[in-house]
Parts: sequence; structure tokens; C-alpha cells
Amino acid sequence: MRALLAAFALAACACGPSIEAGTTPEYTYRVVHTYPHDRGAFTEGLFYLDGFLYEGTGEPGFSDIRKVKLETGEVLQRHNIPDEYFGEGIIAWKDRLLELTWTTEVGFVYDLNTFTPQKQFHYPGQGWSFTSDGKRIFMDDGTPQIRIWDPETLQETGRINVTENGKSIDQSPNWCSDSNSRCLNEMEWVKGEIYANIWMTEKIVRIDPATGKVVGWIDCTGLLTPQDRIEDGPRPTDVLNGIAYDAKGDRLFVTGKRWPKLFEIKLVKKTGAE
Repeated sequence: MRALLAAFALAACACGPSIEAGTTPEYTYRVVHTYPHDRGAFTEGLFYLDGFLYEGTGEPGFSDIRKVKLETGEVLQRHNIPDEYFGEGIIAWKDRLLELTWTTEVGFVYDLNTFTPQKQFHYPGQGWSFTSDGKRIFMDDGTPQIRIWDPETLQETGRINVTENGKSIDQSPNWCSDSNSRCLNEMEWVKGEIYANIWMTEKIVRIDPATGKVVGWIDCTGLLTPQDRIEDGPRPTDVLNGIAYDAKGDRLFVTGKRWPKLFEIKLVKKTGAE
């Protein structure tokens, strides 16, 4: 996330019952398919709907929302965000597309089909990501808490405190090293769980939304090879960020900020993991 901070980031990349202390399952991945992805897209929000990917990108002057053809990476539709805003998470709700911004405490509502702006809304603090279970909206601000919103009023109705083994997730060794501990990044609803990127790591955390407990970790190390990365220049390859799920096809997609590829992956339990 964050144009200035992310330049120093490494790379970032998690359904089930409550887990006893010390036995949180860990997974790696198997790549099922690799798709093209716009290397210029600083991915902040991602979801799959009716055969297409929808993507929200960040950075002032570069932020936009897009409708993308999965198979080719072609941008079929785009709406540019005013330069003063840093675009963040996006979500579809009925016939609307909602978007967060990072530090300006302003969100946007668009027509889902045309991307025509309809209105703005406001919220306190930072905006990082959106997801939904079809009844509620979940929003995160990069902290160990996830906000629950009413999807019609966009008002907060509660919060989820994310914990692992009885402790706040920011005390986990899988947590990021940012001094502000603001690290729950892009989220996706997958089979009754919330999957979330952990910023500045190659981890995805799997969260039980009923309890806030961490029920799994996905290690995405090595998805993007060194040959695929651009380390120098004004807009280098950045962290893994972006999770999308095709519920009908049971397909899980992940990508990153300024990554040239998007991956469909299957989870593989690590050897020895409970």
C-alpha cells in the first residue's frame, strides 16, 4: 500500500474451525494457471465477478478502477480517480461499485456497469480494503481490527479483533515489520473465511469472521521469480497484494503491485502442519 512506504517493502501474500494454541495450519501453493497482469497496476483492490476481474489501483496520479479480461489482462473499462486521492480497496454491492481511499477519509460509489460516479461517503481513519459475505461489508484500515459495515448505509456496526493463539495478530511472527503495525491489507471472502494479505510479507492470513481467530496461514514465497521483477527505476515491482475468488469455479487468484502476472493457485498443506 502507500506510495512512499511501499517503495521500501519486500513482497506480500490464507476456512475452518477454531484452532488450539500452537497448531495454526500452514499452507503453501500450487500454481494452476498464470495470466498476464498490467505491470503498471499498483493493485489495491481486486475481485472476480461474472467472468471478469475488477481491480482498484493506488498512488496519487495513477489511481483508477478497472474491469479486466482475466485471460489476457486486457483492460476493458477504466475510470481514473482524481489526482489528490490514493485509491484503495473496491467491492461490488448490487449494482454499485464502492471504493476506499487511503488517508483522505473519502470513499466513492460508482455505477457497477458504467463506472459513472454516483456519490461520495466518509469514514474516520485510513481505508485499505473491502470484502463482503453477501450480507455485510468488511473494511480494514491496516490495523489488527476489521470493521463491519451496513452495506446500505455504509455505517459501522461492529468490529472484529483478529487474534492468533489468544494474542492480537500484530504480535504474530507472520506480522509485518512496519513500525506502525498497520498491516492487514487486501481482503477476500473465501468459503466462509476472510483471507487477507499481510503487508510487507509473502503471507496471506485466514480469519474466522465469527471469532476473529486466525485459522491458517498461506506462504506465497516465490510466486514471482527474480526474472519477473524490476528492482530499479521510478516504479519498481512491489509487494504481493490482491486476492480474488471465483466461487462458482472454486478458483483462487493472487497478484501484486506492479506485477506482470496474476496466478490461479491451489492450497497445499505444508509437510508436518496440523
